[in-house]
Amino acid sequence: MSEDLWIHSIYHDYPVLFEDDFSKRLAAELREGDVIVLDANVRRLYANRLDNILSTYKHLVIEATEEQKSYVQLEWILRWLIENGFKKDQRLIAIGGGITQDITAFIASILYRGVGWLFYPTTLLAQGDSCIGSKTSINFDRYKNQLGTFYPPAEIVVDLRFLNTLPESAILSGMGEMIHYYLVAGETDFRRIKTEYSRSLQNREVLRGLIARSLEIKRGFIEKDEFDCNERQVLNYGHSFGHAIESLTNYGIPHGIAVSFGMDIANYLSVKLGYISEELRQDIRELLARNWGFFQLRDIEVDALKATLGKDKKNVGSEVRVILTRGLGQMFKSQLTMDSKMTAWLQTYLQSEGA
Repeated sequence: MSEDLWIHSIYHDYPVLFEDDFSKRLAAELREGDVIVLDANVRRLYANRLDNILSTYKHLVIEATEEQKSYVQLEWILRWLIENGFKKDQRLIAIGGGITQDITAFIASILYRGVGWLFYPTTLLAQGDSCIGSKTSINFDRYKNQLGTFYPPAEIVVDLRFLNTLPESAILSGMGEMIHYYLVAGETDFRRIKTEYSRSLQNREVLRGLIARSLEIKRGFIEKDEFDCNERQVLNYGHSFGHAIESLTNYGIPHGIAVSFGMDIANYLSVKLGYISEELRQDIRELLARNWGFFQLRDIEVDALKATLGKDKKNVGSEVRVILTRGLGQMFKSQLTMDSKMTAWLQTYLQSEGA
């Protein structure tokens, strides 16, 4: 049974297509003048399936790093496109993970006031989450995702065989992001991913089903609130803390694993504030801890965490805005005052819980 799905967007509807050979779809889709924006690692790993295509079509190979995803580092890509005659009616084809997606989508949204783009996600994080939703995010200086637009692709092609060449940490990062959708969805979906988690790491068909369901859950939110003004904001569950952890570890902890910690911090504070029981928190933590594995937070200082949280773009005034929970499927927006009590709770978490 096909897991293909369509996403409704104010800009235009677009499909997510599950394919067994991305190169066949790519060869059939490309048009004269299109430019492929390609992760250097993907270029190396899939040379045998890309060489013929790349010999025919213009392409840019980029290093998919947080440094390259910065505002300043986009200049050379924009210059290359303009100097090589890229036109408004031509398209960018992104092949890579979330960083390649963000770079390509952001450029597509601003170049000539908007050009078309397509996406071939190559990481589990991109396939199970970021490929849909229209968001583009670019770093500014050392601050993550401070610039961005909403600009969906014309088409997304998911090929799970890309996952065969990913390191374990990248798989766990993608799983962490997907877990967050299953928790936001509620009891039934949480039990599913907790039950199928181990099998999905070994069985691609099980994983394919989890990816498709993750995208279905996200679709339900973004079709109600594409521009992240209301319902969609609960999808930031775990992310304010997760982005701070990424920044403070210089991205040594991958995004989805940082989000796994972030969800546990949100749940820990939800217990302290009387919103959920410790029993429920531990039930969820069993899965989250399996996903973050050997990573730890004990080297993070509480003052640094507070300072980084304070720079989150979702904040208003002096209070820190985060998503907490009253239970599975019951996430809600909350404002935290970083007083002595909150500081003590975070300090205790970092020293005794973040491992």
